[in-house]
Amino acid sequence: MPTPPLPQSLPPSLVRTLYGDRATEPRPLASGAWSQAYALRLDGAEVVLRIGAHGEDFAKDEVVARLAGPGLPVPPVLARGEAEGWAYAVSGRVRGTALDDLSGDAVARTLPSLLRALDAATRVELAGTSGYGIWAPDGRAPHASWPEALLAIGDETPRVPGLRAALVDSGFGRGAVEAGLSALAALTPYLPDERRLIHGDLLSRNVLAAEDAITGVLDWGNALYGDPLYDAAWLLHWWPWYPGWRPGDLHGALLAHWYGVGATPVRLRERLHAYLLHIALDALAYCAYRRRWDEVRAHVGAVQSLAAAGPGESALIPGPP
Repeated sequence: MPTPPLPQSLPPSLVRTLYGDRATEPRPLASGAWSQAYALRLDGAEVVLRIGAHGEDFAKDEVVARLAGPGLPVPPVLARGEAEGWAYAVSGRVRGTALDDLSGDAVARTLPSLLRALDAATRVELAGTSGYGIWAPDGRAPHASWPEALLAIGDETPRVPGLRAALVDSGFGRGAVEAGLSALAALTPYLPDERRLIHGDLLSRNVLAAEDAITGVLDWGNALYGDPLYDAAWLLHWWPWYPGWRPGDLHGALLAHWYGVGATPVRLRERLHAYLLHIALDALAYCAYRRRWDEVRAHVGAVQSLAAAGPGESALIPGPP
């Protein structure tokens, strides 16, 4: 079944039902596709209350907060459960400005801290977990290999149903999706067996920063197991969607970081090419589900461009920083 729409505002009795006079009146912080966030004080401490239809996302936040080291700032989940038909979670509040809202200069100054945080994510211990792709709170992911996890982007899911019908009804058709999947399959021989923690959704106000440093990495609902280079591709894909950021040199920042920690990753261009295709296909499916046709058109164009290029031609070209 499709995801039910989020309520337009916080159900007025929910906080009182949960905490009575221990909590102050909540005020809206942010709203995303799957949850809404509110700021309040609970027993005198600043916290964030989130509500949504998918409690497993909040459970994944709790898992990562428990495992993250000091280099990966993830706020602790203090409580979670269900109330009045909605899943909820209460987390410690971290201060900062969303990465999405930073100027180009501020993003450029903050990128080194973000890349260090992503490195810290790769060091999270995954003992006792299994599989590749988007994982469940019990630590299990559904795919036997990283390529298999990526190619599953062609399958419809309960959260994003009706992709095929939506594309046919819109007039776009399935041509771009099929071309993208074929090109992605051709790139799988270049992909590593690496299995690390990937955030998978670094924008949409999921990263907070202050004074050129990352203060919080939030919302691990889309987190995957696989090649951590995927998060770099995420930044590369979405960078042009922020006009104020375009003059900034993301390629240079990534290369400088990789050189600083050792060397550029093996088969960098081909791996990024594969992940850029996957991210564009994922965005296309989500925007078709939400009937955001102008954005579908942009992602169709990105998929077609990437599918027509040779392996690595449309991705970052390694060179000295």
